[in-house]
Amino acid sequence: MSAATPAGADGRVRCWWPGDDEGYVAYHDTEWGRPVIDDNRLFEKLCLEGFQSGLSWLTILRKRENFRAAFGGFDIATVAAFGPADVERLLGDAGIVRHRGKIDSAVNNARRAVEVIEEFGTLAAYLWAWEPAEPGSPPAGSESIPASTPESAALAKDLKRRGWSFVGPTTVYAFMQSMGLVNDHVEGCFARPGCEAERVALTRP
Repeated sequence: MSAATPAGADGRVRCWWPGDDEGYVAYHDTEWGRPVIDDNRLFEKLCLEGFQSGLSWLTILRKRENFRAAFGGFDIATVAAFGPADVERLLGDAGIVRHRGKIDSAVNNARRAVEVIEEFGTLAAYLWAWEPAEPGSPPAGSESIPASTPESAALAKDLKRRGWSFVGPTTVYAFMQSMGLVNDHVEGCFARPGCEAERVALTRP
């Protein structure tokens, strides 16, 4: 496994992990690592990372629009109001991952998110408070992008204390990477400087 792939047909050098899947490459190029402070998008990603547990992210990415339709666009208040009939509807939806524990978790976590918003004003304000003070950067040639960090472990612990589920340290770190709380594009990846510029320009909530 190398840190970055050779330049592709478009002349761009990327992180190794998207491979050559068109949708995965687009996700890497335009979304992963770019900072997000929209509450519903943050909530969506936490939910989808939970649904990914035991699966590949590409599997979830290919079903993402189905998830959005099924979960009301991941509007926090909407999902928090889901009841037993909604859970049964979701269990019958072949377009998503039909796992009762994960579906129940998404509904529970929406209700916990409402509590966080009541306390902190926004979900973003709470989550971005866990941004590492000194975000690391995988060096050129590195194969050691971490699966979790002390910050992700601490955030996972606090989320669990608040009653969230499917939020272990590895899941939480994948969330932090994707939502731009850290910039884990490897040195040499064309997307790294742009993500870092967006992080520098971001007004933290």
